Amino acid sequence: MSDDISNGTVRLSGRVICATPADAALIQAHLAEHIRLTRAEPGCVSFEVAQTADPLVWSVEECFTDAAAFEAHQLRTRASDWWVATQHIPRDYEIFGLT
Repeated sequence: MSDDISNGTVRLSGRVICATPADAALIQAHLAEHIRLTRAEPGCVSFEVAQTADPLVWSVEECFTDAAAFEAHQLRTRASDWWVATQHIPRDYEIFGLT
């Protein structure tokens, strides 16, 4: 991932891990709009969230042009319906390219 640091991009890779089918249903109910809004953000290079073979786990891969775009995304999501509905669901992420 050293390329991410050298070119200024910020990448996030990880998982959203639901404890129950009800949590998975919350993800499914809110995910399409969350993806649409994120992909429309200035500086979003890519944003992929996909359910894995385990129906309670989603893989997450994000890339933003720089730290400012990534931080703006974080701020927007914290004020979103997505966050209100899913904030209790654990995330397991690694972030590359932030200093």
